[in-house]
Amino acid sequence: MSRIMIKAPAKGDYEVVIEKDFNNLKEELTKVNANKSKVCIISDSNIFPIYSKEVIDILTSLECEVDEVVLEPGEISKSMEDTEPCFRLLLNKMYSRNDYIISLGGGCVADYAGFIAATFKRGMQLIHIPTSLMAMADSCVGGKVGIDFMGYKNMIGTYYNPKLVYVNVSCINTLDEIHYYSAFAEIMKTAIIKSSSVYEWLIENLYEISDKDPDIIVDMIEQTINIAKIYIEKDPYNTSDRLVLNLGHTVGHAIEKAKNYTMSHGECVALGIIAAAHISLKREMLSLEEYLEIRDMFVPFNLPITIEDIDVDAIIEDIRYDKKNDKGFCFILFKKIGKAVIDCNVTEEEIRAALEEIRFSEDDYME
Repeated sequence: MSRIMIKAPAKGDYEVVIEKDFNNLKEELTKVNANKSKVCIISDSNIFPIYSKEVIDILTSLECEVDEVVLEPGEISKSMEDTEPCFRLLLNKMYSRNDYIISLGGGCVADYAGFIAATFKRGMQLIHIPTSLMAMADSCVGGKVGIDFMGYKNMIGTYYNPKLVYVNVSCINTLDEIHYYSAFAEIMKTAIIKSSSVYEWLIENLYEISDKDPDIIVDMIEQTINIAKIYIEKDPYNTSDRLVLNLGHTVGHAIEKAKNYTMSHGECVALGIIAAAHISLKREMLSLEEYLEIRDMFVPFNLPITIEDIDVDAIIEDIRYDKKNDKGFCFILFKKIGKAVIDCNVTEEEIRAALEEIRFSEDDYME
């Protein structure tokens, strides 16, 4: 077992508990007083059939009254309209602020469930049980909640801390290859912005990671969260230092929208990180060798380093609406691997050049 305490005096401290099974879930739920409560499990149709029975049996043993909301998988279920059935259920079943929402799934489920918990009656109790590596390492940590609006990702939301994050790393064994490797964009991001030693550790343990060695996966998640914890505790509302955790997301979110969310979040973030690295290269903040190392590191994790069929003008226009761009084009750039900086003076020309760098056109086939 590994335990990481996230300190948030103004919003409530909470623990991330990392286990290899659900054997200690009952004990952890009891610690946060979830027993004898009403509990609404929010999941999706891929995950619910796999894990719901074990979780519901544990809740039933704690004398909880359990309801379920099962969503369609992916971003398609994260609109304002999709929240209404859940709000109706909570209202009709007379849920109170002391009752619980449990997210059981990946990042999209966590965003949706967190939004419900943060807004119904101005705040319910929230627990995350992430089942994807992406959610374990990133989505369920830091209190980010939100839903999409007009195709723009997480445009409506807030920061709302859970009472508990319970990570069962064995859940990654049911992930397909795309969703498993998708998480490495976020894991690599965290290492690149803060810790060259963690970056090197990822390279050294590449084969064990690919084999899903449980001890290595626990270690990897713990290292990733401990880096994020530094920024989460220092800047809980994501207004200053914590912005570096958005590395790759400005371009990444725009690509997700342009591709109508047919690409995974991690695939798009990987491309966004490469774009940021390219801007850093052109500003002579990175050497060519460092740029190529960052770019090519995504290849062993089956993440793309180029993309076909993108409209550069449309992506730049969508970047203007990114929720972080209140003061112009704000990007996270590199001084080196392990050292990221926030820059709100990135130009449209620099973004265009970076997008052209990652765009794979028909002309490239001819060369």
